[in-house]
Amino acid sequence: MANPPPLLESLTVDGVRTLTLNRPQARNALSKALMAALQDALDQAAEDPTVRVVVIAGQGPVFCAGHDLRELRGEPNEAAHAALFAQCSRLMTTIVRLPKPVIARVQGLATAAGCQLVASCDLAVAARRASFATPGVTIGLFCSTPMVALSRAVGRKTAMEMLLTGRPLDAEEALARGLITQVVEEAELAAATDALARVLADKSPLTLAIGKEAFYHQIDLPLDEAYAYASAVMTRNMQTKDAAEGIDAFLEKRPPRWTGQ
Repeated sequence: MANPPPLLESLTVDGVRTLTLNRPQARNALSKALMAALQDALDQAAEDPTVRVVVIAGQGPVFCAGHDLRELRGEPNEAAHAALFAQCSRLMTTIVRLPKPVIARVQGLATAAGCQLVASCDLAVAARRASFATPGVTIGLFCSTPMVALSRAVGRKTAMEMLLTGRPLDAEEALARGLITQVVEEAELAAATDALARVLADKSPLTLAIGKEAFYHQIDLPLDEAYAYASAVMTRNMQTKDAAEGIDAFLEKRPPRWTGQ
């Protein structure tokens, strides 16, 4: 008897690790098992020095349809639901705190927790046919946890419109509202995402880790506190070997040689 296909596919090429949700028959819904697999893969990527960038993709026509509603209704007790939403929150927080850039490669619909997944990633490249929605309100389950990521990625009015109405944004509107960073034709999606990943992979991994952590830390601080924190980070960054190498390489008009120190 053949083994079932893995819930998550992983492929690493030249420092870019692509993690592909592989439940196309279930619209890549985030079951507990799929979230666990993605969590483990992200934890491994964080510790693997050969991984410079992570791409999250989806198999099939849908990027991710959110939580597995059959699974949610299959365990209709408060403890099970609390554990599942805590698991999802930990997963999304891991993406934000991963010391490496994370890019969503969105080929189709991203809804509810799937939209949350896109919003949690640092960057997102989408096919023109992709769409984004938080439609939980239409089934009596407000998208409260997706709201956390969504409200940090787009303006308040856009977030509230999506959350209160459930209306989907097409790719062009999602780009204009700041939810994604690039729209391309479907045939160009993989190449465009890879090109963006290559740009990031060529940077100092230490500098990217410092900068990503600093960005998410300062974003909710009062202005004076944000500047004080950012000044301290930049001072610390200046003491690294990669900063010295990068500046010297720029002045000497040569490519930098990063050491990650």
